[in-house]
Amino acid sequence: MAEISTIARPYAVAAYKLGKETNSLAKWSEMLGFAAAVANDAQMQAYIQDPKVVASDLQNTFLKVCGDKLNEQGQNLIKVLVEYNRMFILSAIVSAFETLKAQDEGTLDAQIIAASKPSDAEIKDLLKRLEAKFGKKIEANVMIDAELIGGFKIIVGDTVIDSSVKGQLQNLAYTLAV
Repeated sequence: MAEISTIARPYAVAAYKLGKETNSLAKWSEMLGFAAAVANDAQMQAYIQDPKVVASDLQNTFLKVCGDKLNEQGQNLIKVLVEYNRMFILSAIVSAFETLKAQDEGTLDAQIIAASKPSDAEIKDLLKRLEAKFGKKIEANVMIDAELIGGFKIIVGDTVIDSSVKGQLQNLAYTLAV
């Protein structure tokens, strides 16, 4: 079976293009996020995965729960996902859509993992350097992982910058093993 992200990407691209054409990217972001939250609810998950539930019932129930939070195009997306039994990719669609939207806005999401809580000045300096490196505005999520021992591990899209003590020790161990 194909990767979920591969299946979700065309839906996200279609939603993105429609949102871009109608100048409603923010509305699409809101609709998709809400629909994904509804789909991820434990009761709704059980209902979606129940093989006894007919597609038309699932579609009606889901749209009724979403109410006026989805416009006509948002409702059509849900109808297509239900029709092709692809409600399970809704979270992946949101993720792909938000990535496209961020690229359009010239921003990138970064995950900064530190061994201990960095100061505001350190984060500001790090963001400044990352923005210079990638040429885009960086929005960072800072996490603490004491297992890094010291330093930072930064993830921006597919790029991983590991300047942690743990990463350097792993590289040294690999080099010595070869």
